This record gives sequence, C-alpha cells and structure tokens, in this order.
Amino acid sequence: MLKKNRTILAAVVFILITLLFLDFTGTLHHWLGWLDKIQFLPAVMALNVVIVVALIVLTLVFGRIYCSVICPLGVFQDLLARLRRKKNKYSYSKEVRWLRYPLLVVFIIAGVAGIGSLFQLLAPYSAYGRIATMVFQPLWQFGNNLLAMAAEHYESYAFYSVDTWMRSLPVFVIAAVTLVVLVILAWCGGRTYCNTICPVGTVLSFFARFSWLKIRFDADKCKNCSLCSKNCKAACIDFKTHSVDYSRCVVCGNCIDKCKFGALRYGIGSTRTNTKNGIESTRTDTDSPNESVDRSKRSFLLASAMVAGAAMAQKKEKLMDGGLAEIEDKVAPKRQTPLTPPGSLSFQHYAQHCTGCQLCVSECPNQVLRPSNDLMHLMLPVMSYERGHCRPECTRCSDVCPAGAIKPLDDVEKSSIQIGHAVWIKKNCIPLTDEVECGNCARHCPTGAIEMVMLNENDEESPMVPAINEEACIGCGACEYVCPARPFSAIYVEGHEVHRVI
Repeated sequence: MLKKNRTILAAVVFILITLLFLDFTGTLHHWLGWLDKIQFLPAVMALNVVIVVALIVLTLVFGRIYCSVICPLGVFQDLLARLRRKKNKYSYSKEVRWLRYPLLVVFIIAGVAGIGSLFQLLAPYSAYGRIATMVFQPLWQFGNNLLAMAAEHYESYAFYSVDTWMRSLPVFVIAAVTLVVLVILAWCGGRTYCNTICPVGTVLSFFARFSWLKIRFDADKCKNCSLCSKNCKAACIDFKTHSVDYSRCVVCGNCIDKCKFGALRYGIGSTRTNTKNGIESTRTDTDSPNESVDRSKRSFLLASAMVAGAAMAQKKEKLMDGGLAEIEDKVAPKRQTPLTPPGSLSFQHYAQHCTGCQLCVSECPNQVLRPSNDLMHLMLPVMSYERGHCRPECTRCSDVCPAGAIKPLDDVEKSSIQIGHAVWIKKNCIPLTDEVECGNCARHCPTGAIEMVMLNENDEESPMVPAINEEACIGCGACEYVCPARPFSAIYVEGHEVHRVI
C-alpha cells in the first residue's frame, strides 16, 4: 500500500504541475497555482517560511517524500526509470560524497554571488521547468493547432491556433541536453541525479537521517535474497548488513513491495545504530516477531500527511502584406539595460530571486517574456517586443511567479510602474525613410506619452515624427511592437536598472 499510495499521489502532482507549464490559456493557474508555491527552492527564494518549515517537518516525520511525490523532476526520473523493463536492475552503492557536497557548496556560492546561470542550471524545479517550457510545450501547442485545424474544418471554434516559436536557442539546447542526461542517469541508475547532483536533495538528506518514520529491517526474517537492494532506485539499501542510507532513501516503497518474507517495514521503533560509514543499520528491538504490522493504516496515514502538507501551501506561417509581399521579421534591439517585468522592482532584485523555472515565460499571453541570451543570466526571463507588448491590464507573470522574483500586483499598480522608457531612432522612422505618414506609436501608446510633432517647426510641409514624454512612459513596448519599420523599429524601449512609480 505504501508504494501504491505514493505512486498515485506522485502521478497526480506531476501531471498537474506539468499542465501548469503547458497551459497557454492561463485558466489552470487559478486552481493549481499553489503547486508551484510548495516547491522547496522557490519557497526559499520567496522567503516563504511557512512552506519551508512545513517541508522540513514533513521530511523529519516521513523522510524524503518531497523528492518522490512533490518534486516534478524526481517523479519524472521515476517515470523514465520505469521505461526500462529489466527486473532487479539496481544494486547498492556508497554515497558519492566527493561530488554531492561540493556541488551543494558551488550551488550556494553561485546563488550568493549572483551567478544566475549556474544557480538555475542546478536547481531541480527550474530544470524541469525548462524541459516542460522549451521541449514539451511546443509539442503540446502543435497538437493543439492540429485540433484547431480539424475544428475549423467542421466550423467549430472549440480550439484556436497559437504561435509556436523558438524563444531561445541556447536555453532550448540546455533543456534538451538536461533531458538527455536525465534519461541516461535514470535508465542506468534510477535516482542518480537526485542523490549526487540535486542541491535540494542534499539539503533534505540532512533532515531525512533523523526522520521519525523509516524503512526498517527485521534481520530475523531477512533471507538475504537481495531483492530489496536490486529494486532500490536510490541504491541505498545494503542487504548484507541490513542497513539503509536514510539520507538517500526517498520512501518509494519498492523494497517493501518486493520483499517476500516481510523483513522490511515502514514505521517507527527503537533501533540499534551501526555508524559504520555513516549509514544506519537498523533492527527493531521493541517489536515481537509475531506482531503483525497493519500496513494499510500506516499507508493511509502517510497519504493523508502528504495531501495535508501540499494543501498547506496552497507552425509558423509567412505574414504577407495584402498577399503581395512578405513582411520581414523584426530584430530585437540591443538594450543597454535588460527589461524585466513590472513587479520585479529592479534588475538586481530580479536576478537574485529568480530560479529560472520559465513558468512566467510559458504563461505570458503576449509572448513578451523569453530567456536571456546573456551568459551571466542565460536562463533569466527578460522582455522583448517583437511579437507583442506588455499590456497594462495583464498581471499573469506576477501571479504565477513562485520565487518572489516578480511581486504580486494588480492592473492599477502595474499601470503606474515605469520599467523603462521609449527611445526614438530617427534614421529608421518611416515618415523620413519612405516619406509617408505614420503615427502608429502615438495612436497605440496607452499612457499618451507619445505625440506627433513637426520635425521642423518652421517648415509647414515638415514630416510629423514622434516626441516622447519620458516621465509618462511606462515602457510597455506598444510603440515598439506596432512600429512598421523593418527589421529594426524606429522606436524601442530601454530598460531601467531600478523601476520607478509614476
């Protein structure tokens, strides 16, 4: 029952979290948004003490069930491992301390020093978020577009097509490589990534050593058949010494399920501890040999605690101009200061708190957010306006951010935050290059920060060009997006290091 309950809960949580990244309508977040708030690292970055303490207490009571139920990357590894149908495919191995703990130190130093690329590369929730956003979501959108085409054929609007495009080639490559590495590690060694690379797993392992409920041996019943070790995906059970490395055990229940002699159980009881190699060798002293263990009750308690812990948190078509000429794609301008979403306060605050999970990128309805290509902040989501602009009434990114990098705000607050200001590039402006009237930027500016004025006040036939009131501009990018100049817009938004309220 332990394995069955754990598998069901893990599958439900994994599917729901994956749907959060795949959903481009924004509707699921209203119901499932709490799932990204209960992830360990985002909760730490958001200084969400309640969630962090709850997850630590959960580990102290039940062991590392966070890794096998709540963490999507952990569950994803289990899914990959199940693809290998070979029976009894694992074996016991000692803890790889020389790699595990130095990686944790590197992770912490990278976070403190602001080396976002390295920090986000090692973060487990961020790693899965990149895979879901950069690899899985385009496939999901492609399937949606096929359904939209079929529905359109039958004059139905149950589905609508969405653009599928490459947000960042370097980050896509990183996501693809991460996926390949996970497949190889899970195929060969089950939970190798969790117990050698993952910094969250290493942190929780300190607490898991002292968990109240543990996998315990009854040496009198054990026949040394080795099935427990051969089916332990964490490689933490040594059947020869009847010992379990609790720092690596994720309480998956495989060992209990495979044991034919009832020599393993999940519960409490006094144990004799063998501290050899830092691994506990357990044997129950308080239980009589004939005492039967009610596993169904214990499994029900575990499942209830898991649910309670979670509940605490709560085809690209060519664009044609009238069918006569192909419209050239825009090229993003080189901004001296990157644009970060309203609510991020400043670039420094944003970079320090963002875990690079890409949830805001996958949820952005205006296609404004995309991963940065800057080496130091390679996976940090930034804004660009080639495919849309940041609508003043949209607060989706601040609603979904689990790490506190983008503070929650409403549409009124957002409309008063200046993330940057518009800059006019005279040599690209249509009225001067093509000698035609334009004014798109002024017509679409939501704050009235742009007006058309004569280039030469003394010449009545002088072309009308935009004049920008930087004090009224909020940097939404509507002007840059609607500018007809190609490939470089005649007006673009330069970011502010620190956001201002106007």
